[in-house]
Amino acid sequence: MEAIQPCLTAVVRKELLKHQDQDVKVLLATCFCEITRITAPEAPYSDDVLRTIFRLIVGTFGGLADVNSHYFSRRVAILETVARYRACVVMLDLECNDLITDMFQTFLEIVR
Repeated sequence: MEAIQPCLTAVVRKELLKHQDQDVKVLLATCFCEITRITAPEAPYSDDVLRTIFRLIVGTFGGLADVNSHYFSRRVAILETVARYRACVVMLDLECNDLITDMFQTFLEIVR
């Protein structure tokens, strides 16, 4: 864990987490998915930072409606990681109920 600490710190900088560019958000969410894969089952961030990360990740799911997007496959990979590592359970533990609702509303809007 110590070897990746500089990376863990770099990706949670406010400038990145609050970035407005959708491409940056997708790439950052991809980084968090890889971090989750590497560090599972431990969470390398505080609860507040995890909530912010989950907001970012859920925010990328709206782009799943555009199957022609150059980031569509990345969004699918993010969704697969959320499912594989049961991120919804962590979100419930963090009391992110509204975020889970938003996520499923997004999924339902996309499939309509």
